[in-house]
Amino acid sequence: MSSNSPHPHVLPLGIYLKIGMVLIVLTVVTVIAAQQDFGEFNLLIAMLIAGVKATLVALFFMHLKYDNKLYSILFLISLICLAVFISLILFDTMRRDDLNPIRGGHVNPTIEMYNNKEINPAETELSPATLPDSTKEAAKTTEH
Repeated sequence: MSSNSPHPHVLPLGIYLKIGMVLIVLTVVTVIAAQQDFGEFNLLIAMLIAGVKATLVALFFMHLKYDNKLYSILFLISLICLAVFISLILFDTMRRDDLNPIRGGHVNPTIEMYNNKEINPAETELSPATLPDSTKEAAKTTEH
């Protein structure tokens, strides 16, 4: 609802259809980008495409473009706080093995998803000899 008018803002159907088509095209671009290997930029490209799509939805389908600017500011502040929170979590998960390589490794290195070949604890990053006692006992109970 606009701050100047007591009536809700209604967009013409053509605008909704154009935005819908752009969202469909961006979805196709997302699928094509997911099949390519951009190295370190995979996540960045996926997040940029998702950000553009989310912005279009927020501006036109949620009517933030035509509503009171306070709602847009609150929406942007919440997105910025979310981005900061996720960034801090990513910094923690990407760098935790700098301080403690044992805790930075896989929780249970004998799980098949960490190893494409036959599961062999001696071939994993952390062999049972280097694991703490509690992890050795947990690995023994899961093998039986």
